Amino acid sequence: MAYDYDLLVIGAGSGGVRAARMAATFGAKVAIIEEFRVGGTCVIRGCVPKKLYVYASRFREQFDLAESFGWHVENPSFDWATLRDNKEKEITRLENGYTANLEKPGVEIIKDRAVLTGTNSLRLVGADRELTAKYLLVATGAHPFTPEIPGKELGITSNEAFDLPQLPHSILIEGGGYVAVEFATIFAGLGVNTTIIYRGECLLRGFDDDMRRGLEAGLTERGIRIIYQTSIKALSRAGDDISVSLSDGVTAPFGAVMFATGRRANVGGLGLEKAGVELREDGVIAVDAYSQTSVPSIYAVGDVTGRAQLTPVAIREGWYFAETVFNNNSLAVDHSLIPTAVFSEPEIGAIGLTEAEAATHGDIDVYLARFRPMANSLSNRTERMILKLITEQDGGKVLGCHILGPGAGEMIQLVAIPMTMGATKADFDRTMALHPSAAEELVTFKSPTYTYRDCQKVGG
Repeated sequence: MAYDYDLLVIGAGSGGVRAARMAATFGAKVAIIEEFRVGGTCVIRGCVPKKLYVYASRFREQFDLAESFGWHVENPSFDWATLRDNKEKEITRLENGYTANLEKPGVEIIKDRAVLTGTNSLRLVGADRELTAKYLLVATGAHPFTPEIPGKELGITSNEAFDLPQLPHSILIEGGGYVAVEFATIFAGLGVNTTIIYRGECLLRGFDDDMRRGLEAGLTERGIRIIYQTSIKALSRAGDDISVSLSDGVTAPFGAVMFATGRRANVGGLGLEKAGVELREDGVIAVDAYSQTSVPSIYAVGDVTGRAQLTPVAIREGWYFAETVFNNNSLAVDHSLIPTAVFSEPEIGAIGLTEAEAATHGDIDVYLARFRPMANSLSNRTERMILKLITEQDGGKVLGCHILGPGAGEMIQLVAIPMTMGATKADFDRTMALHPSAAEELVTFKSPTYTYRDCQKVGG
């Protein structure tokens, strides 16, 4: 059968763009279909603008710290509109770069909404036209989840937070994951009275407990209020504010309410059922190790598969899909060891097993250091940096590394390299320290802070 294209990609986010570009480089005839903007969540309303806003939020603290080093910054002021507009210029620049990278190898960009009509076909909704391809790739990403409560339309999500017409005087953020704590950091740093409300007992479920408690202390020290084991039951308008009814019976007004209650795969209205594509119970597209769905001609990568909602993972999945299908080089992404960062204040970087996870895998040694960052040593700040290394016993393989404090994200990327190579504690010990630096603690640990033998904690 003759097809219009070798590959049709639905969704021009990180995974879809990489897959389309690589497939075209391998000689395939490719078109990518996007109904919004090229670049996806990461570039347009995710990690890129978020990191820019995190940078902006840190200046307030840096102005205060500067005085301990002899600098006097008088009456600094902040203008939300300037940040917002400069952010838009940067993401537009990046979008143009993504577009150019697609066009260079010959990828056709179609601005429309696509709906699957079969195992090798889709319909462009706006143009009301059907296209066919030997392979279809779904890379539609995910969207913020909003709980079904009265007045939910009065709240915002991370999508809208970047482009508010003005900063609210106060904000209530519901959620306990990285989106919640990062935006709490942003708003608080920009002068907004910030409260986090979370139904659990501690933020960042799934992270190492020392990182979670350290983050909690750091957020509290920065004036962020945290309310646990509580949720929002209803929102209503109260003049210029929003009245929030909580599960504990309290009602309080806030200038804005943000839902950071998770993300859901963009699978609705795609025609997946008509094409016979299987979904998992949690609503994501079921795929094998090579990103192939239950339909041999249809693949899926990125957040829509629910494997790991991280941009570098989506990029790698898109790359390996193209290698497998169009370059006769079968490659499967290893999702077992992925570095991650939370750009909160304090910042967190992590890779590998947490202490709780590692303790069930056999005998381990735990190395833990807490100290004031050198940048704070001339001030009256008491916040501690935390570095934690989890290894197999007696200098064995490094199983996990967790860092809380300035530069944690940058450090963990570098730690990820030797860990991916299977480095041991003995390898770390042989590495010369760089002094003075916070990261030198990772190679100067002499004796374990405590150990686990037969899954029981010893010492500490």
